[in-house]
Amino acid sequence: MPLTLDTYRLLGRSGLRVSPLALGAATFGTEWGWGAEKDEARKLFDRYVEGGGNFVDTADTYTGGTSERMLGEFARDSRERLVLATKYTTLRRPGDPNSGGAHRKNLFAAVESSLRRLGTDYIDLLYLHVWDPTTPVEEILRGMDDLVRQGKILYVGISSAPAWQIARMQTIADLRGWSPLVALQLEYNLIERTGERDLIPMARAMGLGVVPFSPLAGGVLAGTYRREDLTAANVASGDGTRRSFNAALGTLTARNLDIADVVKEVAAETGRTPAQVGLAWTLRNPGVTAPIVGARTLGQLEGNLGALEVDFTAAQLARLDTASAVALGFPHDMLAGAHIRNVTQGGLTIEARR
Repeated sequence: MPLTLDTYRLLGRSGLRVSPLALGAATFGTEWGWGAEKDEARKLFDRYVEGGGNFVDTADTYTGGTSERMLGEFARDSRERLVLATKYTTLRRPGDPNSGGAHRKNLFAAVESSLRRLGTDYIDLLYLHVWDPTTPVEEILRGMDDLVRQGKILYVGISSAPAWQIARMQTIADLRGWSPLVALQLEYNLIERTGERDLIPMARAMGLGVVPFSPLAGGVLAGTYRREDLTAANVASGDGTRRSFNAALGTLTARNLDIADVVKEVAAETGRTPAQVGLAWTLRNPGVTAPIVGARTLGQLEGNLGALEVDFTAAQLARLDTASAVALGFPHDMLAGAHIRNVTQGGLTIEARR
């Protein structure tokens, strides 16, 4: 059944309503070498909001702060109806150790800076951007809760962190009456499915809405790359392009291009683009709340929004799942095996209704 941007979903165990696709504002600004100029970024924002979208994602250091500044300007006339999400922890000033990390000093300073750039007096959703093993989790949670009580942030989330640490934080927050985590960002797509081992099941059990970034694996699932891009001459140039960026991240591999080939096949069968198929697979996963879509041009965004209309047959889903499957590892594979079912259940049929 086709979706629309105004087919809103609840974010985790909160009552906050968000669109099923979030607009990523990391492309707002050209400081990273491949983003959108201001006029084009404005078109992206307007198209998303006019279509019913309300969930926009940025971070304090995206494009050197330009992303937040542009977003604040664009959102000025529609601020109350939008859910603006930003993040903190990445280094804001080279050479200053306290301008990065998850600790209280950086948390409060980063939020104040984000509020100024966004031109608002509150942030709807603040994520811890990247896990910081040097800061006690109690310090992080108490600082976030203090900001919620001050009204400077409304909800808190976390990104790129171990499942066991997130579960630990959620338990501490519950026991102490602090603001719970309501959202989890992780990389999740047909190429990167290891979040299915622990992160996504943990999020569903503990009330965090899953908001995947890079649902197209840096463009690999969009059919952007070919086998020729695997050669050393093409991937090691360090030329500031998305190709060299993806090569540095290890996204360009033979396995990943094999998965992209299956995506192309399904796209041809459905009359859709590979990007729409890749996005739709993530979007329609029951463990996912809202993938983040980024675009540099209005045409790219229009194409991405077309993923809302994609339907798959059972056979097509099975092909995509099989081509991209990852081993869940211990103990998951063992627990799902026939031997364990036999020694724990015998021949009984037991249905879980919760």
